[in-house]
Amino acid sequence: MINKNQQNNFNNYKWLTLDQVADYLQMSKSSIYKIVQKGRIPAYKVGRQWRFKREEVDTWVEKGRLQKARNKR
Repeated sequence: MINKNQQNNFNNYKWLTLDQVADYLQMSKSSIYKIVQKGRIPAYKVGRQWRFKREEVDTWVEKGRLQKARNKR
């Protein structure tokens, strides 16, 4: 679980690592990696590491919420 201080730190970063995204979304690193491999979350490969734009991650989460709400109708 992340605390308020960690949450504020995430807001200060434009780019997040895979570990940071996992903490930010409160998911396991392996789950994030699987989602990345399937191309379901916006991500950028820099060398051998994945990077994520925080704004794109937030938008991706919001779009998922909207799709679930539409499917319930």
